[in-house]
Amino acid sequence: MKNSKKKEDKTMKKTRRDFLKTTGAMAIGAGVVMTGAKPVRAQAKPVRWRMATSWPTGIPLYTDMAKVLPDVVQKISGGRFIIDTFPAGAIAPALEITDAVRRGVCQIGHLWPGYDIGIHAASCLIGGFAGSPNSEVMIHWMYQSDGYKLWQEFRKDKFNVVAFPGGLRPTEVFAHSHKPIRTLADLKGVKFRTVGAWADILPKLGASVVTLPGGEVLPALERKVIDATEWACPGENLPMGFHEIAKYIIIPGVHQPSAPFEYVINPKAWDELPEDMKAMIETAAKITTLESWTKIGALDMGAMEVFKKRGNVIIELAPEVQAAAYKLGREWADQKVAAAKDPWFKRILDSQRKFEEGWRTVERNRIITYT
Repeated sequence: MKNSKKKEDKTMKKTRRDFLKTTGAMAIGAGVVMTGAKPVRAQAKPVRWRMATSWPTGIPLYTDMAKVLPDVVQKISGGRFIIDTFPAGAIAPALEITDAVRRGVCQIGHLWPGYDIGIHAASCLIGGFAGSPNSEVMIHWMYQSDGYKLWQEFRKDKFNVVAFPGGLRPTEVFAHSHKPIRTLADLKGVKFRTVGAWADILPKLGASVVTLPGGEVLPALERKVIDATEWACPGENLPMGFHEIAKYIIIPGVHQPSAPFEYVINPKAWDELPEDMKAMIETAAKITTLESWTKIGALDMGAMEVFKKRGNVIIELAPEVQAAAYKLGREWADQKVAAAKDPWFKRILDSQRKFEEGWRTVERNRIITYT
C-alpha cells in the first residue's frame, strides 16, 4: 500500500512537471506567433541610450519635440528600450550635437540641421531657409517624394550619422524686436540674432548678424546686446518670454517658411540595435514630425492672442521686404550650387524645387472661395 502511494505521488509530480513545461512552452510559442519576434528573456537588461539636444529644458522644442521619440520608444518597447534625454550643454554644446553623436559621446541627438551649415551648406536645405518650401509642401517632399532618402544619404555620406526627420514647424515669427521693422530701411544697422542660411542672407538687407545658441538669446535680448531675434513660431516663443522684453513682433517669417528638425544616431549604436528597435525609432521619429507640426500650429493661435492682450505691437513686413528675402534666398541657393565641391547641394535643391513646382499645379485646387 505504501509503495503504491509513493508510486502515485511520483506519477502526479511528474505529470505536474510535464504540464508546466508544456504550458510554458505553449505560452512562449504563442507570444512568438502573436508578435512575430524571437522570445525575449524576462530578465534581459533594457537597451539604454543617451540623447543630447540643442535645447534648454522647459521649452516646446525639448518637451514637445525632442522628448517625443524617447517617450514613444519606451512605451512601445515595454521598457526594453530607454533613451535618457539631456538639455543643451549637458553632453555637448547646442551647436555641436551632430559631432558628439558621430564621435560616440552619446548614441543619439536632436537638433535643427541648419546648425551644421558651417560643415556643409546643404544642411540648410533640409532645415529650411528663405526661399524654401512652406511646411505643407516640405512634409510631403520629406515623406512622399525622395526627400527622406536624400536626407538620410546626405547625412550618412557627409557626417557619418544615421538621420531621421524628427519635428516640423510652420512659418516662424520674423523677429521679436526692440525696434519697429517694416521696411528695408528699418533693417539697416539692426543687431539681429540668427543662424543658418539667414545669417548669410540678412547682411545683404543691411542688418548686422549675431549668432548665438538658444540658451544665450534671451539674456542677450534683455541686455540689448541684440536688437532683435528670430527663434520660432508664436507658440514656441511665448514660453521663452521674448514678448516680455521686446515690444515689437514682426511677421511673417520669410526667413523660415518651414523648419524641419531631426534625430541623428551614431552608426555603430544603430547597427547594434535589433530590427524591431530600429523600426521603433523610425516610427517614433515620424510621430514626432506629425505631432510637433500640428501641436505648434495650434499653440500659435493662443500665443498671438496673448501677445495682443499684453500690448505687444504686431507689425507685418512690407511686400518689398518679403519679396527681397525670397529673391535673396533663391540667389543664395543658386550661388551655393555654383560653388559646391560635391553634388549634394544641387541634388537636394533640384529635388525640392521640382516637387514644389509640381505642387503648384494642384495647389489652386485646394483653395475654396466662400465670399
